[in-house]
Amino acid sequence: MNIGGSRLSRLWKKFEQSHKEYRRLQKQFENRMREQRRSEALAAGGTRAWFERLPPPLHFLTGVFVFLTCYSILWTAAHFLLRAVNRMLPMPGTLREYLTLIFTFFLFGLSIAVIRYLFRPEARAMQLVNALTDAMSRMGKGDFNVNLEVNPRYAGQYYEVVKNFKQMAADLGQIENMRQQFVANVSHEIQSPLTSIKGFAQALKSDRLTEAQRKHYLDIIEAESERLSRLSDNLLMLTTLESKRPAFQPRTYRLDKQLRQVVLAAEPQWQAKRLELDIRLAECELEADEELLRQVWVNLLHNAIKFTPEGGMLGITLTVTGGSAVVHVEDTGPGVAPEHLPRLFERFYKADKSRNRAAGGSGPGLSIVQRIVQMHSGDVSIANRLVVGTRVTVELPLTQHASPS
Repeated sequence: MNIGGSRLSRLWKKFEQSHKEYRRLQKQFENRMREQRRSEALAAGGTRAWFERLPPPLHFLTGVFVFLTCYSILWTAAHFLLRAVNRMLPMPGTLREYLTLIFTFFLFGLSIAVIRYLFRPEARAMQLVNALTDAMSRMGKGDFNVNLEVNPRYAGQYYEVVKNFKQMAADLGQIENMRQQFVANVSHEIQSPLTSIKGFAQALKSDRLTEAQRKHYLDIIEAESERLSRLSDNLLMLTTLESKRPAFQPRTYRLDKQLRQVVLAAEPQWQAKRLELDIRLAECELEADEELLRQVWVNLLHNAIKFTPEGGMLGITLTVTGGSAVVHVEDTGPGVAPEHLPRLFERFYKADKSRNRAAGGSGPGLSIVQRIVQMHSGDVSIANRLVVGTRVTVELPLTQHASPS
């Protein structure tokens, strides 16, 4: 048995298959680049656009025609020059024809050298490489405001690299702006309760305060401390949810019972504002991470209580439709302007900064809600009610078919 030969044969077949696949991918890439250059040339207009509009068979004939035309012009120039030389230095006709041919090739090469000197493709390529190097150096120092202006006519095969590089710089710049905005918002959210705690703690040092005033100040300090603690918990939760592998432990439980428990746990808050509750919960068994979904209902209920005026109404509805559980959380607050609705799930986005700050928002609450719902393959949306207030709708599948990404 020729074991070595059979192994070599299999390796050779694998090599041939890999080579064919490589050639196929290479042709696809070349065709894609050719189509891109053609579309760019058509968009730019001019001679290149006219040339690209020709059928493919005429491209070769056009190139041959241009070459023969240029060669004919150079041959004519060489012929007349050698005729002038022949008047001063007579030579045989055959020698003159050979010299004309040689001089034509010389003029052809000289023309190409002059064209290369005028257009300097190597210099343009080096300028492009230097610009890319400088841009990468600036990006390494944190400056993502780079703008490489490159003409596709001169960039050649580097144009695709430059275009992708510009897109990468724009994306990184957007991420950096989001990071700076996030840090600024977190600092503002932390500074607000700290300022209140510091101010009222200093006020408590006064001996002229009555017992009622002292208790009022202590209540404010306690509320601001809870707000700060909630912000810390939410930031930790958001960091955990945005990690590559957040904790996710689904199990089957009663969703309606969980919602009742969350409402009862928030009784001091909604009773303090004398809110009227409209709770309609159908029996529903759901397969989900109970602790994560509890965070969703707590955040939504907290927002609804926060923006509902004193004496208003708060509604929570649970229905089962098909293979999904649908939860509506409604309030009778001032509502949200339509232009702000699509951005409410952004971290720390405030549709009305002064009102939200005064209400003591926890910042990333709705971002946490959206991320947890997405982990459960669900959907969450916010809309204004027909009369007054807002409605948050959460739709969750009753069973989890796959682990969240």
